[in-house]
Amino acid sequence: MSSATPTPARVRRLPVVGALRLGRPSDVWFKPALSVVAAVAPPSLLLVALGRLDLAAYTMAGSLCALYAHHRPYAARAKVLAWVVLGMLGGLAVALVTASLTRNAVVLVTVGALLAAVQKAVCDATRVGPPAHVILTFVSSATLFVPQTLGQVPGHLALAAAAGAWAWLVGMAPAPLRPHGPERRATAQALHTAAVYAETARGGEESAGARSAAYAAVHAAWQTLLAARNRPSTTRRALERLVVRAEVALAAPADTDPARLRAWADAVRGSGRVPRTGDPRRDEGSLGERDELVGVAAERAVAPRPLWSRLGPLAPLAVRTALGCALAGYVSLALGADRPYWALVTAASLYQANLTLTWSRAVQRVVGNLVGVLLFAAVTPVARLGPLALVLCILACNFGAEALIGRNYWLGSVCVTPLALLVTELPGYQPTGELVTDRVVDTLVGALVGFAAALAVTDRRAGRRVERALTAVDRARERAARLAAGPASTPAALEAARRGLAAAVVDLRATADAAAGEWWQRALPQERVVLAEQAAHRTLAATVRRQGLLPDPGTTSTQTHTEDTSP
Repeated sequence: MSSATPTPARVRRLPVVGALRLGRPSDVWFKPALSVVAAVAPPSLLLVALGRLDLAAYTMAGSLCALYAHHRPYAARAKVLAWVVLGMLGGLAVALVTASLTRNAVVLVTVGALLAAVQKAVCDATRVGPPAHVILTFVSSATLFVPQTLGQVPGHLALAAAAGAWAWLVGMAPAPLRPHGPERRATAQALHTAAVYAETARGGEESAGARSAAYAAVHAAWQTLLAARNRPSTTRRALERLVVRAEVALAAPADTDPARLRAWADAVRGSGRVPRTGDPRRDEGSLGERDELVGVAAERAVAPRPLWSRLGPLAPLAVRTALGCALAGYVSLALGADRPYWALVTAASLYQANLTLTWSRAVQRVVGNLVGVLLFAAVTPVARLGPLALVLCILACNFGAEALIGRNYWLGSVCVTPLALLVTELPGYQPTGELVTDRVVDTLVGALVGFAAALAVTDRRAGRRVERALTAVDRARERAARLAAGPASTPAALEAARRGLAAAVVDLRATADAAAGEWWQRALPQERVVLAEQAAHRTLAATVRRQGLLPDPGTTSTQTHTEDTSP
């Protein structure tokens, strides 16, 4: 390890304007937006026809599961969506039974806070992806404050389960049309970011941010492709070869043709055949095209880490969530609020990987909710024209929230806030001024108390995780360098070493970034992190050259050879 000294701690500035800056929308922003409308509309409209719109809150709980797992391959998506539905039903069952046994508000808030902590920890450990625990916490917390009897619980759970099954079908509906759509999108993103990095590096303006983004995109592409374990196909193998080419571009940007990577990315985004990579080693008579995927096959065969081992590092986040949600709910009760779960959910939505990101989310949540209550006041006259108008307004808010939230969380919250307020009107209309006032107060209480709890519960282990990540990179680099220098190294060993080092570099950057956003801890070894990354990138380049993976410089970017891998 390097003996470089840690970088001294510096005064942290709290971002405000930067937290509200809009980003580019996702390439597939319309997929979750359309999915949630398709999942919510049929059950809600059926209840309108039956004159039982008061039950729509339970069907909506199941329908909102359609928001999950859009980035996963369909084989993996089927399992993830099923677990999301079961998790939603489990939280809903606890909330309904608790609500039927007691009306003590303090007990209800306490149960809601504990449920939020469990949902946060499990969603982060399983990396279920957006919207993560927030939807599950909203459903369970809201139903805690709906009067119930034990006899009603089975029927309400059945409604949620039926809507959840419909949401599962909606999420899986595109599979017959584009069976490899998620893998194609992830591969295209990896190729695109690799091309951007190669352009900056070749132009003499190498950016650490562009490099980190490219490595993260390549890592995400591998995670997507490996999610469908034991389900290899011709198309997926062709996509894996393209991701290998993106990895090669990161290791040796000077020997990469960015235009060729962009051409591949454009071709992969479509629905045609997957482009051939043109294996440079075949011409050398050495290894052969299949050998570059030996490491992929080996990684696919490795079982994932058990859930319990992934929950340990999340203990500080779980404690923050439980404490912040409970205190926010208690303060809301002390102020005389009728719906303390709004403050509870606001607090639950704040907690991110570190305190700096948590602060940014607090700013986004407050701004979005304050603008959102104004939107609610504007749409209320339309929503109260009748049950059908109310459902249509809810559908519009659902679509708007998912269409906008990818640009910035606060922008999506502008639609989420009126959605939550409209849901409270499903059993019957309520005074608009009272709803708006309560929502503003609970938002401010949840944000302030929730962030105060995050300050109180610090993550002292962040520095240790950086040290462990540095050690992992050093070991992976030494192994890769030893194999690259050895004349008798096998293709499988070289590929596994290269993939292991690339993954360790991504983990080091993510761990260092997360730790840098924590407060009240000793200074981090930032210089050692930078030196370790630089050494790892040099070793990756040497390994790539040893494998013979560099593309032929004489190959033009307009190569049109394709492989018969149509989906």
